Amino acid sequence: MKENDKKNSQNEKVDKLQPFSENGDQEHLSTNQGLKINDNQNSLKAGERGPTLLEDFIMREKITHFDHERIPERIVHARGSGAHGIFELYESQQNYTKAGFLTDTSRKTPVFVRFSTVAGSRGSTDLARDVRGFSVKFYTEEGIYDFVGNNMPVFFIQDAIKFPDLIHAVKPEPHNEIPQAASAHDTFWDFISLMPESTHMVMWLMSDRAIPRSLRMMEGFGVHTFRLINEAGASSFVKFHWKPLLGVHSVVWDEAKKISGNDPDFHRRDLWDAIESGTFPEWELGLQIISEEDEHKFDFDILDPTKLIPEELVPVIPVGKMTLNRNPDNFFAETEQVAFHPGHIVPGIDFTNDPLLQGRLFSYTDTQLSRLGSPNFHEIPINRPINGVHNNQRDGHMRQTINTSKTSYEPNSISENYPAQAKVADGGFSSYEERIDARKIRARSESFRDHFSQAKLFYNSQSEAEKNHLTDALRFELGKVEREEIRKRMVGILTQVDLELASKVAEALGLEVPSGPEKPINHSVPADASQEDYESKTGSSKIKVSAALSMENTIKDTIKSRQIAVLATDGVNSEQLQELIKAAQAGSAQAKIVATHNGHIKDDKGVIHKVDFTFLTTASVLFDAVYVPGGKLSVNAIKAEADAQHFVVEAFKHCKAIGSQAEGTEWISQLLPDGSNGKPAGVITNQPVQKFLNAVSQHRFWEREKKPDVPA
Repeated sequence: MKENDKKNSQNEKVDKLQPFSENGDQEHLSTNQGLKINDNQNSLKAGERGPTLLEDFIMREKITHFDHERIPERIVHARGSGAHGIFELYESQQNYTKAGFLTDTSRKTPVFVRFSTVAGSRGSTDLARDVRGFSVKFYTEEGIYDFVGNNMPVFFIQDAIKFPDLIHAVKPEPHNEIPQAASAHDTFWDFISLMPESTHMVMWLMSDRAIPRSLRMMEGFGVHTFRLINEAGASSFVKFHWKPLLGVHSVVWDEAKKISGNDPDFHRRDLWDAIESGTFPEWELGLQIISEEDEHKFDFDILDPTKLIPEELVPVIPVGKMTLNRNPDNFFAETEQVAFHPGHIVPGIDFTNDPLLQGRLFSYTDTQLSRLGSPNFHEIPINRPINGVHNNQRDGHMRQTINTSKTSYEPNSISENYPAQAKVADGGFSSYEERIDARKIRARSESFRDHFSQAKLFYNSQSEAEKNHLTDALRFELGKVEREEIRKRMVGILTQVDLELASKVAEALGLEVPSGPEKPINHSVPADASQEDYESKTGSSKIKVSAALSMENTIKDTIKSRQIAVLATDGVNSEQLQELIKAAQAGSAQAKIVATHNGHIKDDKGVIHKVDFTFLTTASVLFDAVYVPGGKLSVNAIKAEADAQHFVVEAFKHCKAIGSQAEGTEWISQLLPDGSNGKPAGVITNQPVQKFLNAVSQHRFWEREKKPDVPA
């Protein structure tokens, strides 16, 4: 070889080592070391339904890189709110578990709960259409147990190796960092339309569950199937549920957008104010327990995180109550630095081979190392167990413990071999001895391939109003998608759920209405697999409708913590104003005076009342109901305010309870459709105050949505 040719060859090699501008067009997928990836869809497991192996260097590289992409805020669940409380057990569950907080009814187990949105940054709005994180740290006498869940019982993906892809897709588009905290854009729906397994979760995400009225009014789910282990070593499968005692309630999308503008801290403020006022949020912990022998009796796989277990098949047993009774003293030190991990368990609770859960067991520690900067994150006060830590781990960044022992290894004789291993009888943790005899393989069980039956179940279980809201959500989200091929693919997916739903969405998008169900192509398959190997099954759920899946069937018998706007100013009827305020307080609701000016107002008896808001400083979307007492001077002054008129009409549009008396009724009747003489549902005029408060407890009167749109 000539000298110049040698130099050119060497220069080419050097050039390849220089920083490069990535261009993935028509290139094979590879690891960061240049190794071509054959299967990017499944983690390496011991058998199709077996546990994920630590050997899976491809998954570990992918998730490690993902976990370290952002510092210091969380990559997901960045925006959160937290509170302290206690958990109290109703009845011992010793037949199923040896976990002390689930067997000892005399205990009051301290907890710290963090609620969060998933997609947005720390500065995003509380009212984004999104999944809500629902995580509970139990400070048990056996150590920390972390319940790391969501307000939806299923998830988008079946295998953890796809989690970075999902979050990359839902995050703001990389070229312009838009939109913030929103899934209504091309990359998210591109990914979803190519992943049929996401269909069930999409139904939940597009439902009203994604825009809760309050963090105190949403359910919590463990998502995965876990194990309970009793003293005899016997195992049962379990699904964890949190049921709010205030019921499960939402806002409407138009309302959510306006709340985001009026008070982006709406949920955070609501939780804080409720606890400060002594109206403590409460949830019951419920268990769905499945015996080992019943693992395969269902028409779905209980290890599939895109599936739930209908309560008609396995009832949820309430076993205890959680009460949040103290706000954090310092947001950063507690809410921001709290570190959850599904791998923080105690004796009596163990894992299953759910492949999404298996990946999370690796990911969370790695994430905390990046976010909190040290393996000593457990020494931050909010993360410390109450029963103390004794081991031979030493040093590290930000170490707090001053170790005085001369030994930091085991076994040792110098310290008489302390700290010593604990026997199981003394509370030592021992993993469940599940038999595993399988090939090392990248694959997914055939039992995971039914992607649509539970999506159908969820949709069919919704009330008429909920179906309408879900349809409008899909129209809105897909209407924001620029690429027509993505919209078409998504409509094709929807035909597998409900043809009428797909037709309504297609019509709104200006697409051809499908004539029948379209068979979706699963684009997420390994390189050497056939489409048939990953073809979606068309399953059929034994349960056609599940009452637990509709918020129509939730608790509607309390006004506790509800916010009532009382429109009043100088000259308001004294008796009517004070009767409403006292009745609301008796029911633990909050009645706030919204007036034409700040400071104080004087009623027609000369009594002084503090003004809480003016029409400039608040809006109807921040309240659950509106009340207009009589008093000619007061009503005349209020109805002269354009913002007051908008306040009432907007509350009517959002289907809220509206009450009025005397002159207030005359004004209301002029503003609302069909008059206000008791005709529209939820409009209570010239009736006893208690009848109005009963209407408030119903949350909303969705039948009003059938009326022509109200301009507001």
